[in-house]
Amino acid sequence: MAIICVDAGTTVIKAVGYDSSGAEAAVSRRETVVSRPAPGHAEQDMHAVWDAVAATVREVAGQVGGADFVAITAQGDGCWLVDADGEPTGPAILWNDARAAPIVDRWTRDGLAAEAFRTNGSSAASGLPHAILTWLREHGPGRLARSSTMLTCGGWIFSRMTGELAADESDASAPFMDLRARAYSPALPALFGLGWAERLLPQIRPCPVAGLTGDAAAALGLPAGTPVVMAPYDIASTALGAGAVAPGQACGILGTTLCTEVVVGSPDLEGEPIGITIALPGGYLRAFPTFAGTEVVQWTCRLLGLSHPAELGELATRSRPGAGGLTFLPYLSPAGERAPFSDPLARGALLGMSFEHDRSDVARAALEGLTMVIRDCLAATGATPTELRVCGGGSANATWLGLIADVTGLPVRRSADTEVGARGAYLVGLAATGAAPSVAAAAGEHVRLRDAVEPGPGRRDLYDRLFADFLALRGDTARSWPLLGDLRSRS
Repeated sequence: MAIICVDAGTTVIKAVGYDSSGAEAAVSRRETVVSRPAPGHAEQDMHAVWDAVAATVREVAGQVGGADFVAITAQGDGCWLVDADGEPTGPAILWNDARAAPIVDRWTRDGLAAEAFRTNGSSAASGLPHAILTWLREHGPGRLARSSTMLTCGGWIFSRMTGELAADESDASAPFMDLRARAYSPALPALFGLGWAERLLPQIRPCPVAGLTGDAAAALGLPAGTPVVMAPYDIASTALGAGAVAPGQACGILGTTLCTEVVVGSPDLEGEPIGITIALPGGYLRAFPTFAGTEVVQWTCRLLGLSHPAELGELATRSRPGAGGLTFLPYLSPAGERAPFSDPLARGALLGMSFEHDRSDVARAALEGLTMVIRDCLAATGATPTELRVCGGGSANATWLGLIADVTGLPVRRSADTEVGARGAYLVGLAATGAAPSVAAAAGEHVRLRDAVEPGPGRRDLYDRLFADFLALRGDTARSWPLLGDLRSRS
């Protein structure tokens, strides 16, 4: 019998069928729509997400002939509110929504975000539930009154499949969890004036398992009672799927978010309050998910009139390392940035331009800027890994992989799987259903990596200097971000 795993990303829903040996046997994908009804807003129709999940699972089930179990991973954070009947009270507000940025800015200035970090290990961001709920209390109190439970995307899909409302430990980690206790902290809602919202918090269940309901079974083409496992949310499942299961192992996701992450044995709550910390089965993940990743690549392609990211990589090779003195700060998200620093006012910049530069310099500067962010996040983890495992759509860009190896000084390795997040859900599902003794044991049997991309000879000193220059230029430019924010508010 096969196993079916769902990876519900922000823009694409995927279902993967694995055969009895654990090999990928079938993949189905459906694109989803992110609506932006107002500046800074990012929303999704919750029923449309479920319909896409059902369609992909049904297609894969038809190809592989059923499933021993279904495992789910999905985009994290955000606010997916449902009523007492488990029905949506409005669209999902996503992890990259920026409407609450002024609230987060205030919490940061007042020290509340830093104080919360000492308990939950995560910096504040506008797409986290506490910020969204605070915004809704002022702008959508009617919706809050109709809502009885706040889910994440994974929790929403799990509820449609099983009828049960729950949060996996990874989803619950921010913003209300006491990481050491692995339970909700009563002090954190109170800190943010959200005591009233505690009624919305679902029960925390580590990797919850429940049976498929009759209605869901009919929608998915699977037998009722088929076990359903809610695995950690996407960035955590992706790290596991890449084989980062032991302390010190690092993973980089080159996707909608650039997420650089390392497995740790225990949470460090005393350091600088940046990044996020996620509870995993048997450990923790120190992660730095940015607000801007491969969307920057797509934006640059549009700017330069290119039709595909591979063309951007090819164009970048025509410019020498350092892009002729051109520096790109890739902070293009309307929500600002959250890793490896938190500033809702952060904005991008292309610095040092002159008539001497051409399109190839811009292309290289864009890729180098994104890669400097990866190195910056890797440094913020405090770890010293011996290699960086990468995945996500950007990992298909050979030029970018070479830059990552050169800039970080680490061998870069890709997974042999096409869908690494689904592979992570597969590993967790094996452990949660008793088919494997642990996630680490399952990873040792089923994770396969491709040959490493090695750092180029003689480039370490150059990129050390360029990285220092990148940080200095960002520090200088950051002084203009409040003024730019004022200009935007008046335009």
